[in-house]
Amino acid sequence: MENRVVPMKQAEHPFHFYARQSIQESTGWRAVTLPQFLKYLRIVPGSVIYHHTHHYLQQHQFLSPEPPNDFSYWAFQSLGARRLGERLASISTIEFDTIRSLREEIVRVVEEHLRAHPLVRLRIVPVEEAFYFVKAVTVVFPTPYTARSLKEFSERLESVTIDSLYFHIFEARLRLERGENDFSRWFETGLGEPELARAVRALDPYTHTMEELRGTILRLVRRRLEGGGDA
Repeated sequence: MENRVVPMKQAEHPFHFYARQSIQESTGWRAVTLPQFLKYLRIVPGSVIYHHTHHYLQQHQFLSPEPPNDFSYWAFQSLGARRLGERLASISTIEFDTIRSLREEIVRVVEEHLRAHPLVRLRIVPVEEAFYFVKAVTVVFPTPYTARSLKEFSERLESVTIDSLYFHIFEARLRLERGENDFSRWFETGLGEPELARAVRALDPYTHTMEELRGTILRLVRRRLEGGGDA
């Protein structure tokens, strides 16, 4: 059976592709004990929590699945708290829609570990192994790429940089607290494509490299363009 070509829908409002660059900035805060670590976790800006749970994705864009976050790495490698490190590493970032809720979960895990293992509060790591809290300062800027249809979107998605893909998938959903990635939101509200929106929304971006993620979204869009029904 020949593929049925989907009629080209034109969105009233085009999708504008943006990109971002992130600059690391020290907060001046450091922790050499777990109680200190917990104290700063509670009060640092959300940009600090975001940086320490996401910068691996930006710097090592070809790694899959998601590398451990900085918090779990420090607990395991520097503090020697293996169980805590494992619990922090097992936090599924995709389950959280806000930095606030992600922070609350990290704090909860550390608090529970301190209650269950009170002697860990006595451990002091050398200054060179202290946890240094760093924040991510992000600059967002428009690209020349826009799309009014699925076909145009497919063509533009092939051309945009990894920084653009990262912004619309990760920063829009969690850091900007939009609740979902920009692509699935536009598919549903801009083009009236709820099935395609659901398919893209259901992807776990933390289990893909950035190029794998681009390829997966492109395949879903092209399947829809070819009349594949449910995306």
